[in-house]
Amino acid sequence: MSSLPPAPLFGEPLPVAPSQPVLDFLARRRSASALTLTAPAPSEGQLADLIRIAARVPDHGKLAPWRFVILDGEDKAAFAIRLEALAAGRPDAAKLIAKLGKLKAPPMAVAVIASPRAGEIPEWEQLMSAGAVCTLLLQAAGAMGYGANWITDWYAYDPEATAVLGLAEGERVAGFVFIGTASEPPAERVRPDETALTTRWTPPPA
Repeated sequence: MSSLPPAPLFGEPLPVAPSQPVLDFLARRRSASALTLTAPAPSEGQLADLIRIAARVPDHGKLAPWRFVILDGEDKAAFAIRLEALAAGRPDAAKLIAKLGKLKAPPMAVAVIASPRAGEIPEWEQLMSAGAVCTLLLQAAGAMGYGANWITDWYAYDPEATAVLGLAEGERVAGFVFIGTASEPPAERVRPDETALTTRWTPPPA
C-alpha cells in the first residue's frame, strides 16, 4: 500500500504552499556511503512510491526521456558477476573489480537510463531531465528514511557493460542510485561557498 497521497488527476489545480519540513530536510541532505548501505531495502510498495516521485521531474515536451532498471537480490549479484568477467580481461582489472564494491554492497540499485527522443527538444535538456530524476530519487529515498548514493563508474560508460545492462543505441546511464539502510550516519562533508559562486546580472553600461 502506498504511503503517498493519491496521484492528482490531469488538470487538477495543485496549490503552491510553503513546507518548512521539506526545506529543513533539504538543508541537511547528505548522501550515505554506498559501502555502508545494508538490508533492508525499500519494499516493492516503497520502491513504486520512489519511482512515482522521481518521475515528477521537470520534463520539457513531456517526453519522459528516461527509464528505470531495478537491480536487487540475486539479479544484482549476477549483474556484478558479469561485470567482473568483463573487467578481468582489462589491463587495469584489479582497479575495475575493486570499484564494483559500491555496486555489490547495497541491497538495491536503480539505474536511471537517459533515453533522448528525436524532435524539437534539445538533447541536452533531456539529459538534464534524466539527471533531475536521479536527484529526486536520491532525495525521496532519504526522505523515506533510507540511505542513498548516486554514482557513475566505469560500468556506466563502458559499452560492453551498458550492453549487459540492456541499453539501446543512443541511451546512456544517467546514474546508479544505490539504496539501503545506512549502517552508520553519514558525516557532513566540505560544502562549497555558494556566495562565491553566485552573481547577479546587471545591464552593461550603455
